[in-house]
Amino acid sequence: MRHLVLIDGHHLMYRAYWAIPRTLRTRAGLQVNAVFGMASMLLSILKQETPDALLLCFDAGEETFRHREHGTYKEGRPETPDDFYQQIPLVLEIVDAFAFSRVADPKFEADDFLGTYALAGERAGMRVSVVTGDRDALQLASDAVHIVIPHKGYREAETLGPLEVEKKYGVRPDQIAAWKGLAGDPSDNLPGVRGIGPKGAAKLLQQFGTLEALYAHLSDVSPSLRQKLEEGREQAFFCQRMAQLVRDIPLPIPLDTLFLRALPSERILSTFQRFEFTLLLRRFRELLALPYGSRVFQELRSSREQQLSLF
Repeated sequence: MRHLVLIDGHHLMYRAYWAIPRTLRTRAGLQVNAVFGMASMLLSILKQETPDALLLCFDAGEETFRHREHGTYKEGRPETPDDFYQQIPLVLEIVDAFAFSRVADPKFEADDFLGTYALAGERAGMRVSVVTGDRDALQLASDAVHIVIPHKGYREAETLGPLEVEKKYGVRPDQIAAWKGLAGDPSDNLPGVRGIGPKGAAKLLQQFGTLEALYAHLSDVSPSLRQKLEEGREQAFFCQRMAQLVRDIPLPIPLDTLFLRALPSERILSTFQRFEFTLLLRRFRELLALPYGSRVFQELRSSREQQLSLF
């Protein structure tokens, strides 16, 4: 079964930025901690997941339909330092050096593209891994789709299928949006129902199944809980809608063009050299020596051929 890997590009960038010391710079003084961390995780993903096809999904940095519906959506998050934004073009340069496909659109979030391509891959009979730390993506988990949460770079990645999601959070993947509708999500500035936390929300959904069924049977809950739910009805359904991922965006990049074939080894080496990523150069050459590396990357030219190409 062919393996499609979908990567939440912004999540990996943020993780890389905070994981690698901000003092990492080239000899010329260029700050590259996020660039190094991103490149390192991409190498780890290739080695551990051995994808047949791959796509990175990014936020476009503009207001989506969720921002238009909810004026304070995602407000309250800590300000991202300027030196993170300065590295985004360099990170994209790394992605392009690998010749990986990437997608972004002002109208949607990266998560919506993850959902759309995960569904497309599943329908095409592929095994799908969604690499992200965003809990919204948990709703995508199925027999064919697994959510991979990076830990310690990518050395201890956590893989969640439907059973693992239910065991960890107390709800099925199809209940994640309703769970966030009740419990809220501070990271997205979604309040949910005041007085109901994640465990309480999970317990209610275990009993009633859906938000709609819960509100149709409020007489079956205790008076104090009923009052909270009645007062928070509008917020519950609104937050559920905000958390629900779009999964039917017309594919901006056809699925059959995401397959990894003859990736440009020389360009990757040249880019790593320019950023002075000595460690990653060694790791990349080790990857090329593996059966997977020899299958998806172009064969390196000999030293003599590389010298002649300079003239």
